[in-house]
Formats: sequence, structure tokens, C-alpha cells
Amino acid sequence: MRALISVSDKTGIVELAKELVSLGVELISTGGTYRKLQEEGVPAIEISDLTGFPECLDGRVKTLHPAVHAGLLAMRSNPDHMKQLADLGIDTIDLVFVNLYPFKATILKDGVTRAEAVENIDIGGPTMLRAAAKNYQDVAVVIDPADYPQVLSELKENQEVSLDTKFYLMQKVFMHTANYDAMIADYLKKQRGDDSLPDTLTMTFEKVQDMRYGENPHQKAAFYREVGKKVGSIADADQLNGKELSFNNINDTNGALELLKEFTEPTVVACKHGNPCGVGSADTIMEAWTKAYEADKVSIFGGIVVVNREVTAELAAEMKKIFLEVIVAPSYTEEALEILCSKKNVRVLKLKDIEVPQDPGAYDLKKVNGGLIVQTIDSKLLPEEDLKVVTDQAPTAEQMEDLLFAWKMVKFVKSNGIALAKNKQSVGIGPGQVNRVWATRQAIEHAAELISADATKGAVLASDAFFPFDDCVEAAHEAGITAIIQPGGSVRDEDSIRKCNEYGIAMVFTGMRHFKH
Repeated sequence: MRALISVSDKTGIVELAKELVSLGVELISTGGTYRKLQEEGVPAIEISDLTGFPECLDGRVKTLHPAVHAGLLAMRSNPDHMKQLADLGIDTIDLVFVNLYPFKATILKDGVTRAEAVENIDIGGPTMLRAAAKNYQDVAVVIDPADYPQVLSELKENQEVSLDTKFYLMQKVFMHTANYDAMIADYLKKQRGDDSLPDTLTMTFEKVQDMRYGENPHQKAAFYREVGKKVGSIADADQLNGKELSFNNINDTNGALELLKEFTEPTVVACKHGNPCGVGSADTIMEAWTKAYEADKVSIFGGIVVVNREVTAELAAEMKKIFLEVIVAPSYTEEALEILCSKKNVRVLKLKDIEVPQDPGAYDLKKVNGGLIVQTIDSKLLPEEDLKVVTDQAPTAEQMEDLLFAWKMVKFVKSNGIALAKNKQSVGIGPGQVNRVWATRQAIEHAAELISADATKGAVLASDAFFPFDDCVEAAHEAGITAIIQPGGSVRDEDSIRKCNEYGIAMVFTGMRHFKH
């Protein structure tokens, strides 16, 4: 029995090699792996002695040779294959332990050049892996040091690796090489500045953790992260306390963080089931918390809270008074952590680069039955140069500040979405309704129910898409709303403008909508 060993990750390789030799396995090795085995006194044949051809081109060519690949691909059950090997003087290779040049580690280094990245694209390694995996009935091919013990155990017990294990290892190889090639293709696309949606889309993600279940207990789930430095994302957060994040925790927290990134001033966002339920901005983070909490004391229970300033002991003490699933902040004082971590189940996350926006070229993916719909993320807020006051009454400076605050909110409210705001505080949110006037009425009713009967007096309203009729303006007037921001673009815009003028409501068109389904 012969084994070919050529690894970049040398974890456990010397111990593995010694065990193989003790089992009577002849070793073939290459480059740095061969030198490592020699240093450790492990007998091995250098690849050039096997092929009769020296390594060349700085090691770019060493295993691309019939003596290697015929030994891997020959089917032992095929007499013609075995006769050809005998005629050519080539022996079979039965075990392959190969892992690839560290392309991912290379591209993640600061200041890496394209030339350096390209030099770390492995050619011979993937070719050997694929050849060995294709002939899995006869060859056991191992890419992961975690699989060494299983292979050794079977060799010791049965003098061979079981077909079931070889089939598992085959699958692992092709998943690994697909991942490797997808990383390379993605890197090159970004290097070219190519922002097109390609004809074929292959993406790669790495598992962070398995989850107990998905949205519901009968669904399987896992969390995967994109390859690369995704600073400011939930995947980059450090968990300091609490149970493992669930599928719903991660989804809801991501939505809250997306909204928080729209703000630079001290801001608190409370989120429930993917929708904001309380948002507040102020001069201090404590004031912002008070606004967000008082906006909806009911829905925040069991919700997600994200903040863009350090959590102090004073703020932590207020947070502790209610049940929260997840808290995310860029930092915490020692006293704040002590207070929050006294509740063992609350998930406390530190995300130091919480303000960093998502890459505007990133993809938003939605799986549909039989396919995938892909778009770039909604990275824009509004084209400020195109803001257009369409009513006789122009908004005051204070109203304009609240209109922009509400516009940031409504961007992340599920459609049809309405957001009401006053003094940089959310006062009512109407998410996910099947018509816009229902969303408007819901936001108004919630404001009255959750804050006060006159909460909407002097408030402003933001709508994620245009008003198809003037009924939303009518509802806004009845609630005492004084200014509206919406995309415009309806064939009946004039009806809404006329109604606003009748009631003295200022209305601004953005020319940009923010559907979020």
C-alpha cells in the first residue's frame, strides 16, 4: 500500500506519517512536506524520484505526471487498467493526504498583492484530489486533518479504508475544491471591479455553527459566514454572554444593525421579527434608549436592541429591567457587562465596527422554489439633490430632520410600510400590510395605544412607496400629522398633493422607493 502526502497545513502530519509507516505503508511526498518528514526521521520517497522528473518552475510542476495520476486513476477491478500500469512500470497509489495552498489566508492578509494571491492558487493539489476522489472505490483521499484518526483506525482494524468512508471523503473533496475555486473566482471578479450579475453564480460560505433548529423547531438550520473580512456584520461580533444565537436571533439582529448603520448620532434600535419597533436618536445614548423604549414598551419585550455607543452601567441597569433576547454594542464598561451578564440567558454581543456600512456591491439573496433571485443590497437612502417639496407648505427645519429620521426607519420596515416620527423618536410603525392605508392606520393606532392619544399630533410620516390614493393623507390629517415624505410617482399624485394643500400638510417627494418584502 502506498500513500502520497503533500500538505500546506501540516497539523498532525508527522504523527500520521509515523503511524502509516508502522502499518507498512510506503510514503511518497513533495516539497516542504518531504523535508518535514526527513527532519523527523520518517522514511519517504521524494516525488521526483517517483516520476523521474525534477520539480521545476519554483515547484509549480511536480505532481502533474502520469506516474502520479495513472497510479491514482487506475481502476483495480479493470484488468486493462492494471495491465497498462504493469506495462508502464507504474504502481498504484492507495491513500492521498493533500490540502491546498492557503489561498484564503493569503487574500485575507493586509496589503496582499494580486501577484501574491495568484501565486497561491494551487494547481497540482486540486488535480490530485479530483483524480483520487473520482477513483474513490480504490483510493482514500483525505483533505482534513480531522479525518486522520478515522482513516488510521480503519487501517489498523481492517487493513483498508471502508467504501462508505471513502465515499464520504470523496464528497468532502468535491465540496472543498468547489469552495476553493469559488473563492478564487470571487476574488478575481472583485479585482476587476466587475459589478455585473454573472451568467452563472457560484458562492461560498463557511459554517460558523449548527443551530438547534431554524425559524421553527421542525426545520434544520446552520449559520454560515462569507469568506473575507466582514467587519461591522453580525458574523464579526464577539458573544460575551448568553445562549447560542438562534436562526431568528441572527436574522432579527441583522435587520436591526442594517437600520442602525443609517445613523451617526447616538441611536438605539429595538427590533422584533425583523421590523423596528422602537427607534430613538439623541445627544446621549441614554436619552436615545429612553426614546426607543418608550416608543413601544410592549413589543421590545423579548426583542433585539442594538446601540451605536458604549453601554454604560446606567444604560445596562435599564436594559436589565426587561427581557431582551440580544444586545449589541461597540463596547461596554466593566460595570455594564457585570450587570448584563448577571442574566445568564441574555445574549450580549460586542461589535466594535458597528458603524461600518455593508459593501454596496454585496448581494441580497432570496431562495425561491426552483431558483434564486439576486439583487445588490439597498445601500442608498435617497438622492438628496432630487428631494422635491411638492406642496404649498414647505417643511420646517425641525420637520425636515424628523422626515429624514422617519425615512431611515421606513427603509427597513416590511412593505407596505409606514413610519411615524416626532423629535427623532419613532411614534408608530405599520409594517407588512397588503395595502398602504391599512399600514397608515395601523401606525396611527399603535401610536395612540402604546404612547398616548395625542402622540401623532405634530408628527411626520414616511411611506416606503407612493400613495396610490389620497386616503393616506386623509388618515394622516385626522391624526394631526404635519409633514409627509414619500417617493412619489403615482398617476394620482396630484390627488395627494391637493389634499395636503387643503390641510396645510407639507409633503416631500424623494424619487426613490424602499420596498422590503
